[in-house]
Amino acid sequence: MADGDILSRIDELVSEEHELRSRAIGTGLSSDDRSRLASVEQQLDQCWDLLRQRRARVEFG
Repeated sequence: MADGDILSRIDELVSEEHELRSRAIGTGLSSDDRSRLASVEQQLDQCWDLLRQRRARVEFG
């Protein structure tokens, strides 16, 4: 997976996270939505970690 692919995936996940968080205001989230939000947050962390590792590897060889 190229850096551009990772960044595209991050953008998708951020959009989904924002949508879920906006739904949480007022009515709250269903159990499924809360689980999905946790999964999205975990995937975002993994993508950012992967991107940082790749960039560090390139920078420091």
